[in-house]
Amino acid sequence: MTAVNIVVVGGGAGGLPLVTRLGRRLGKQKKANITLVDCAYSHVWKPRFHEVATGAIDADLDALDYRAHASQNHYRFEPGKFIGMDAEQQTITLAPITDHQGNTVLPERTLPYDYLVLAIGSQSNDFNTPGVKEHAFFLDSRRQAERFRENFLNSCLQADYHDKELSVAIVGAGATGVELAAEIHHAISVLKLYGHEHLDRKRLKVHLIEAAPRVLPALTERVSQAAHSRLEKLGVRVHVNALVEKAEPNQFFIKDAEPIKADLLVWAAGIKAPEVLLEVPGVEHTRNNQIVVEPTLHAKGQERIFVIGDAAACQLPDMERPIPPRAQSAQQMANYLSKQLQGYLLKGKPFEPFVYRDHGSLVSLSQYSSVGNLMGNLKGGNFFIEGWLARMMYISLYRLHQATLYGWPRTIMLLIAGRFNRLVRPRLKLH
Repeated sequence: MTAVNIVVVGGGAGGLPLVTRLGRRLGKQKKANITLVDCAYSHVWKPRFHEVATGAIDADLDALDYRAHASQNHYRFEPGKFIGMDAEQQTITLAPITDHQGNTVLPERTLPYDYLVLAIGSQSNDFNTPGVKEHAFFLDSRRQAERFRENFLNSCLQADYHDKELSVAIVGAGATGVELAAEIHHAISVLKLYGHEHLDRKRLKVHLIEAAPRVLPALTERVSQAAHSRLEKLGVRVHVNALVEKAEPNQFFIKDAEPIKADLLVWAAGIKAPEVLLEVPGVEHTRNNQIVVEPTLHAKGQERIFVIGDAAACQLPDMERPIPPRAQSAQQMANYLSKQLQGYLLKGKPFEPFVYRDHGSLVSLSQYSSVGNLMGNLKGGNFFIEGWLARMMYISLYRLHQATLYGWPRTIMLLIAGRFNRLVRPRLKLH
């Protein structure tokens, strides 16, 4: 069998587990050449960006280096931003890489593929709201999360020095907005231990702004109510049925209501796939730039292009709605596609339809609590869960992700190393 070229674009919750599995099985046996393409050089699990944004975790310690991981798992890493492709020639194009001075490090390049997997993920959707791009922070990447953290810590320094209140306004009460609001409260509590004498949670104002009638609108009513109640107990000011019309420096303008002013503005409302996916020819797109896929995750009308994760618009025959854009969806798609590609390439087996299992959703309220619901085979129901047990299950999701990438022995070692780190490192990344 001649080794085929499998190129995966995007090293997130779907793309990275996929190349890991394919590398360990097909790459190690020289049955396929596996290439991962990403514009970053390291991976931080996206559901943890709100923790990076407040310094609750140190991304330098938590990050996975693509090049090192590739060498250990029998795939190749190619840095670069995907900017287009030629489906007839079966090539993708990567943008030039430049340094901070604008000097070219690598020129524009093309990579050939026999099978292409697009796992680019998603980004916040500002719905073309005036002023949002100019005046609000986003949390779509590690770089954006770290930029917010730098500004957040500087604002905390100023608030403490001038003995004044600190305010943050977050638009979007989905999982990211809710988790960030709680994490900010926790960060302020910890900062007081490290010399911020005048700044505490009583002097913190966090506004959570949601256009829908309730927080966490994609989850059940009970989960929403529990999260709302706990947020208000923390001191978060929740604004529902609040549609943002525009943003200006330090304030969001709300339809039929007074503007909400804050030292820091964050936009975490809505998602869409990157616009570069519109450059993919011969496929069907949704209004959110997603690519419509078949039940086998082939891009509709394409035999050699697959789409997984948030970039895929996948509605299975037995489902009323498309598969939701969550990390668990991307992980299940990666596991499915890995098995199907191996069966097809090694044994000529046809692709079986993808089966999605909703295991529920958990939302972290920092160290204070977690809420969510479990679904699936547990007596065939939908179970509400909160408190300490929900918190432990939320943490376990990340450990399962690590186990996929490293294996359980190394994951346990990382867990032990993290415990020792807590003895010598501050509880918050302070710079």
